[in-house]
Amino acid sequence: METLFLDRDGVINHRIPGDYVKSPEAFQPMEGLGEALRLLTSKFDRIFVVTNQAGIGKGLMTDMELYAVHRKMLDIVEAAGGRIDRVYYCPHRSELACTCRKPATGMAWKALADYPEIDFEHAWMVGDSISDMQFAETLGIKSVLIRGKMEEVSRLPQQKIDYQFDSLLEFAEWISC
Repeated sequence: METLFLDRDGVINHRIPGDYVKSPEAFQPMEGLGEALRLLTSKFDRIFVVTNQAGIGKGLMTDMELYAVHRKMLDIVEAAGGRIDRVYYCPHRSELACTCRKPATGMAWKALADYPEIDFEHAWMVGDSISDMQFAETLGIKSVLIRGKMEEVSRLPQQKIDYQFDSLLEFAEWISC
């Protein structure tokens, strides 16, 4: 079973440097998001979003506000004929060193508990940060870096990245060939 884990900010939607996407109005999808998820839906048996959302732990937004953001994301994806099976998020601040905040792998293990058919030998992680690539490396899954968070890319050893693309759509077109 082919499984895809996707980071959210910087991959699915434009990230807001130094801030959080706290409302549906602030959620700006990446160009080609609908087409990318439509293509990926035909390739992957399961698609999950795994996203760190420390804005909740910092009191800047609530779980319900995050739910509204994710509802908008899911509506866009579904309207284009795509699918996201589940969204997992870590609400904790980084200094708490929880087991769910990427690069820790707790969200992947939660997905496996919810979907026991997942096989990490046939899984991919698409993200734009060091923590996403470390998440993939720890799980032993294929890693795809979406270039964009360039302040981190220069600090990331090249051997930790299996593939690099400029956008989720570019990856979706490549893997769907």
